[in-house]
Amino acid sequence: MKWYLKVLKQYADFNGRARRKEYWMYALFTFIVFFATASLDILLFGGDLESDEPPMLIFTCIYLLGTIIPNLALSVRRLHDSGQSGWMFFVKIIPFIGGIWFFILMVTNGQTGSNKYGPDPKVEGTSAPDIEGTV
Repeated sequence: MKWYLKVLKQYADFNGRARRKEYWMYALFTFIVFFATASLDILLFGGDLESDEPPMLIFTCIYLLGTIIPNLALSVRRLHDSGQSGWMFFVKIIPFIGGIWFFILMVTNGQTGSNKYGPDPKVEGTSAPDIEGTV
């Protein structure tokens, strides 16, 4: 939960670096919230599996729209950690191979030590989020 809140505090911060742990903990929590909001939408607005009409996913869409910018900013910071430009985010639009390539970039270990995007986030004192103080 702390990693998720850290990402939300850095809502539109495209500078710096983000660890793999920060990225994947945010992804896990986002998946859990997505599943919860989709379940709530189906309970409230119906979701007949035999019908041809898809269920109304109002809360899910609101959540996903609200987290587009933090997700993009976190992805850019994660790319910065491995020494890549934030523009590499758009590798995802390449059919078939783009998603796989982006996934590999997200699971690749970051560069040790400082790089042109900032200090190593794994250095002691900067790895764990501080949700009560300034991030």
